[in-house]
Amino acid sequence: MHRLLVIEDDAGVADYLRQSLTESGYAVDVAQTGPEGRAMALAASYAVVLLDLMLPGLDGFAVLKGIREHGNTPVLMLTARDRVDDRVKGLSAGADDYLVKPFAFSELQARVVALIRRGNSALVEQNLLSVADLDVDFVAHSVRREGKRIELSPKEFQLLSLLIRRRGQVVTRTTLAERVWNIHFDTESNMVEVMVRRLRAKIDDAFPLRLIHTVRGVGYVLEDRS
Repeated sequence: MHRLLVIEDDAGVADYLRQSLTESGYAVDVAQTGPEGRAMALAASYAVVLLDLMLPGLDGFAVLKGIREHGNTPVLMLTARDRVDDRVKGLSAGADDYLVKPFAFSELQARVVALIRRGNSALVEQNLLSVADLDVDFVAHSVRREGKRIELSPKEFQLLSLLIRRRGQVVTRTTLAERVWNIHFDTESNMVEVMVRRLRAKIDDAFPLRLIHTVRGVGYVLEDRS
């Protein structure tokens, strides 16, 4: 059964979508604020996120940014505003589709099905990511270097997952703190450095090729610099 997340502040619309999608065979979670929706989207795996544009706390664009920093979950934006610039902004920010209210449920359902099919076609590629001789299997929840299995704690695996999904890109300490621990970054804390040090001890220290690099004053990057 596919699980969907509806992020919608209008209780009537949210209840309608929950009931209709549940009757169509989906498992449906609902969030009614931007911060709640972003936290739920990052904490679980969803086949599709149905995201309203106008939300309290954080608007849909901010929630979408958080989702895209974490992964490639298909996102269908819902809005009462039929402005071209809003649609362009949403799609440019990473939304996969855009639907203007009011809409027929049959159209919404067809778009959800299309996004699930598109997501499934890309899922095989996303299940296993590699950098040099490091392999991360997100289905088996396993990590290997030179074919040797490396045991990681859940937080270490989450940290490595974020770095390898954004391989070649610098990930800031603030982003790591928010995405891995779901907290706002405290400049007095060395929590991120401690966890990165532990991860390096398992991923890098026993191997000649170092993959986790520090960008001084900014954050970390996972890449092959050989």
